Amino acid sequence: MRYLQRALLLVFAPAYLFGQIDFSTARDLQNPLFREMDRQVREGKYGKITSILIAKDGKLAFEAYYNGTDSLSLRNTRSATKSLATILMGIAIQQGYIASEKELLFKYVHPSKPLENPDPRKMEITLEDLLTMSSLLECDDSNPYSRGNEERMYLIEDWLQFFLDLPIRAFTFDPKPEDMPYGRSMSYCSAGAAALAFVLENAVHAPLQEYAAKNLFGPLHIGDYHLHTTPTGTLNTAGGSEYRSRDFLKMIQLLLQKGRWGNRQLMPSDWVARATTPHVNARPGTDYGYLLWLKSYGKDRKYACFAMAGNGGQKIAAIPDLGVSIVITTVNYGNPKAHDYTDEILDRYVVPAMAD
Repeated sequence: MRYLQRALLLVFAPAYLFGQIDFSTARDLQNPLFREMDRQVREGKYGKITSILIAKDGKLAFEAYYNGTDSLSLRNTRSATKSLATILMGIAIQQGYIASEKELLFKYVHPSKPLENPDPRKMEITLEDLLTMSSLLECDDSNPYSRGNEERMYLIEDWLQFFLDLPIRAFTFDPKPEDMPYGRSMSYCSAGAAALAFVLENAVHAPLQEYAAKNLFGPLHIGDYHLHTTPTGTLNTAGGSEYRSRDFLKMIQLLLQKGRWGNRQLMPSDWVARATTPHVNARPGTDYGYLLWLKSYGKDRKYACFAMAGNGGQKIAAIPDLGVSIVITTVNYGNPKAHDYTDEILDRYVVPAMAD
């Protein structure tokens, strides 16, 4: 009986349970929703979309490329690749290099010179504060006057020192953490995301590019990519590194599978659970986990989704209740409607098609 049960599991279990995506299926335009989505994208309703990939239970359900790109094109999804820091930290935790995100930042980083704006509260900053963009340091990419605005960081060679030197922020114009859901106040901070690369390098005692290649890209069979680095040569976890759309689909599928790929548990399943749990409210209707955006889609906002997201409306997303992973890449950089475009694609086409 045991062998019969196992045989039935092999026949009927979803492909994603075995930790890989079946890319053998062809683009599906039989579904009328996909057919209409494809037509609208090709006619330019959503600006310059470059790819849409959808997998259901680990099997590719839809794949299309637009605006002169193809399956071999590398995608600069900007801040969507911030989430690589979350994935790599999960792997480092699995391997015992980091105990948890509750550990202190200064256990893993060492300023190259005495800190500017010294304050004992800096010593209390945790890795979780950086993962949730809710540290007390004055850093706000949406505010051009912010001391920690990313455009100021890009002018400096030592990005880690830039972040650590920031002053403690006031909450004159922002709600205090104790007045916010989850007890945190978010301030979008690329410098904090970049600092996580230095944390990881010091924790694993290796260049982060090499660590990622061995422990993430290798197991997922990701071989063609272009990594962006800081001026001092550390992997840039503030964003920008480029991968193929299919490889982005593997990354989000890994999270959908709670860190398992094939017969290997690359990161703890409870790490993925924590990373995809709301820890701070980003704005009405949208929460934030560990460098992952959390939002619900579909009728009555029934389906919770977690996503890597970036400038231009990039969405590398998973909807656990549907067993669905999605990649939408664009070159709608700077377009104020870009995220609305990809949200509409999810709401109007992807979720209804996959929920049916």
